[in-house]
Amino acid sequence: MNLSYRRLETLRALWPWAPLWLALALLAIFAHGPMPMHSTRTLGVAWDMWQHASYIVPMLNGAPYSDKAPLLYWLFFAGWSIGGVSDLWPRLLLVLIGLTQLILVQALARRLFPTRPWIARSAPWLLGALTYGFLFDLQIMYDGLLAVWVLLALLALLPSPRREAPRFVLFALALGLGLLTKGPVMLLHVGLVWLLGPWWQPWARQHRGAWYGRGALALLLGMLMLLGWALPAAWLGGPAYRELLLFQQTAGRVVDAFAHARPIWWYVPLLPLLLFPFALWPRAWSALGSLGHPFEPGQKFLIAWLAPVFVTFSLVSGKQAYYPLPELGGLILLLAFALARQRERHPAREHNAWLGPWPLAVFSLLLGVLLFALPWLSARGDLAHDYALRAVAVHSPSFGVVFVLLAGWLLLLRGRGELRRVAVAGLFGVVAANALFTLTLWRDYDLRRLSTLLAQAQTHGVAIGNIGMYEGQYHFLGRLQKPIAALEDGAALNAWLNAHPTGWVLAYPSTLDADARRYALYAQRFRGVWVVLWPARTLAALRAGHEPPAGSGPTLVVPGAGDATPH
Repeated sequence: MNLSYRRLETLRALWPWAPLWLALALLAIFAHGPMPMHSTRTLGVAWDMWQHASYIVPMLNGAPYSDKAPLLYWLFFAGWSIGGVSDLWPRLLLVLIGLTQLILVQALARRLFPTRPWIARSAPWLLGALTYGFLFDLQIMYDGLLAVWVLLALLALLPSPRREAPRFVLFALALGLGLLTKGPVMLLHVGLVWLLGPWWQPWARQHRGAWYGRGALALLLGMLMLLGWALPAAWLGGPAYRELLLFQQTAGRVVDAFAHARPIWWYVPLLPLLLFPFALWPRAWSALGSLGHPFEPGQKFLIAWLAPVFVTFSLVSGKQAYYPLPELGGLILLLAFALARQRERHPAREHNAWLGPWPLAVFSLLLGVLLFALPWLSARGDLAHDYALRAVAVHSPSFGVVFVLLAGWLLLLRGRGELRRVAVAGLFGVVAANALFTLTLWRDYDLRRLSTLLAQAQTHGVAIGNIGMYEGQYHFLGRLQKPIAALEDGAALNAWLNAHPTGWVLAYPSTLDADARRYALYAQRFRGVWVVLWPARTLAALRAGHEPPAGSGPTLVVPGAGDATPH
C-alpha cells in the first residue's frame, strides 16, 4: 500500500506539466529537420563514426574529431543498432533528456526546500518554459545531456530524508558520465560547489575529512572513467589528435581561447535572455531583489553552485550563450525560492497588479500587432531590403492572432496560478515562433536537397571541395561516404581546381552574382548568405578570367523563403 501510494504521488508530481511539455517539445523538434550547424555537425560526427565503425575515436569528414567526448554518440548508436540510421532516435532522445532535466530539478527542489513543497511544484514549470533553454535543449547537442549529469551529481551531494550523508558512488558515476559527454568542463559545473561543501552542507561541516576524502576519490573515479576512453582514443587517433584531445581543447580555451573569445562581462547582458519569459515578469525581479540574510541552507547551496561557475565562465575567454545551460536549473530554483520567500515575508505584494506579467503581455501584444502589420508593410515596399521579414510576412497574421491571445491570457486572468500562466504563455509562444520559422524561413536552412545531390555525385566518383571551414553539414543529411575537401581561397583552391577538373566546389557568397546565376550547378539561400555549387572547370575558368567551357549552366536556383520566384 505504501509503495502504491508513493507511485501515485510520483505520478501526481508530474501532472500536468510533464505531458504538456512533452507534447510541445515533440511538436517543436519534429517541426523541421536538424538545424545547421550545431545539429547537423553532431549528427555528421555520429554518422562518420558509424560508417567507419570508429566507436572509440569521434570522426568528422573522415578525420578524428577532438572537440567532444563520445557518450552522446554512443547513445545514438544504441538506437541505430535497433532501428537503423535516421534522425528519429536522436530527436526522441533529446526530448527525453529535456524531460529528465525537469524531473531532476524537481527532485533537487524537494531536497533543498523540504518545508516548501510549492517550490518543487513550480520548478519544472519555470525551467521548462525558459525560451532559450527550450529551443537549445532541442538542438542535437551535448549540453542537455551534460545538464542531466550535473543535476544528478549535485543531487548525490544533498541530504535526503532517509540519509544525511552524500552518495559519493552516485556522485562519481554522474561525474564520469558528464566527463564522457563534454570533457573536463564537467569539473567546473560540479567541482566548485563540492569544494564549498562545508559552507552549505551540515554533514560536510561535521565530517570534513570524509567529505573531501571521499569526494576526491569520487573525482578520481570519474576521471578514470574519462581516461578509460581518452587514452585508447588518443592512441588510436594518432599524434595530432592526441595533442588536440589531451591538451589544447581544455587549456587553450582557459588560457588563450582560440574560438569564441569574448570580453569578461559578456554573460551579464545575456541573463535576461536566458531567463525569458520570466525576465518580463516584475514579480520575479521583486522577489530576487528582496533576497538577503539570513541565508537558508538551500539558498547557500544555490549560491555556492551558481556564483563560482558564473565568475569562472566570465574569466574564461572562450564563451558561448549555451555554456551555462546546466546552471539554468539552479537559476530557476533560486527564482522559485525567492518567490516563495516573498510570499511569506511580503504577502501584500501578491495582490500588487504592477508586479504582474503585464510587461510580457505588452511585449506579446506588440509582437502580435507587428505580425499583423507585416503584409501591409511588405505590400508598401517597406520590407524590400529586409529579406527575413518579407518571408515572415507571408504567414505572419495567423501567428499575430496567437500572440494577441497570449497577451489577453496574461492580462485578463488574475489571481492564483500566475506563475503557471506565465509559463504556459512562454511555452506556447516559443512553439508558435518555432512554427512560424518552420513555415517561412526554414527552407533557407534546409540542406537535404543539396546533400542528396552531393551524395549522388560522390557515388559517381566526383570529388567535392568546400571553400572555407567545413562543419559536416552535408554528411549526415546526404549519408556521404567520402570526405569533402576543405579549401582556402587562393593558391590552394586553384591547385585543387586544376587537380580535380571534374570535381564540384561549394562556395558561400553574400550575394548571387550574374556568373553564379548563369554557370553554377545549384544555388540556394543559406543562413543569410548563398550556398553555390560550382563545376570545378567552370570556376577555374572564371577565376582565370576566361569564358567557361561549353555546357556550363544553367543554374538550378532554389527560391528562398522571401523570393516569389527563382531568380
